[in-house]
Amino acid sequence: MSESEAIQRGVHHQPQCLSDRIALRVVKFMRFFADVFFSGRYGHRAVVLETVAAVPGMVGGALQHLRSLRKMQDDDGWIRTLLEEAENERMHLLTFIQIAKPSWFERLIVIIAQGVFYNLFFLLYMCSSRVAHRIVGYLEEEAVYSYTEYLAGVDSGKYENVPAPQIAIDYWQLPADARLREIIIAVRDDEANHRDVNHDFANQLQQKKH
Repeated sequence: MSESEAIQRGVHHQPQCLSDRIALRVVKFMRFFADVFFSGRYGHRAVVLETVAAVPGMVGGALQHLRSLRKMQDDDGWIRTLLEEAENERMHLLTFIQIAKPSWFERLIVIIAQGVFYNLFFLLYMCSSRVAHRIVGYLEEEAVYSYTEYLAGVDSGKYENVPAPQIAIDYWQLPADARLREIIIAVRDDEANHRDVNHDFANQLQQKKH
């Protein structure tokens, strides 16, 4: 494993309080069901999970926007960051749709999962934006780990290293002959950035409480 991969996998926010520990347990619970349902089918896993992953940024961005309007205060760049995160996750989805070719059943799962998660996350963000960002930080930690496993499967020959779709080549400015391996690395880098940003947002909100 290269140094960059070690760095990607090794970053973990140690829970500092009860709410952090609860957030981590919630994410581990979600990870368990994802592992059982998809059982190593990482392309299909990415399709379903990226539809959910694109929700927090949009919810957070909208609520931060409304908060800024109510308080007539600057948002310190949070709105743009969160909306860019949502857009980035959407591009992950559009890329993996072309790779995995989801079935009608998986598309149904997407509709159900997104509807449930959107409403739950909206309520959570209203109650505690700090806990919401911490959960997203932990979700992104799991995403980095999952894409690292996916990359290892491609390198070992378990998964075919198919050509990258044009949408991915254009979005990440990849070489014209790029393949799945380059996409996974680009996506994993994105997820690592989202992980760090959301943990930082949660830390900032924690500090404001004291």
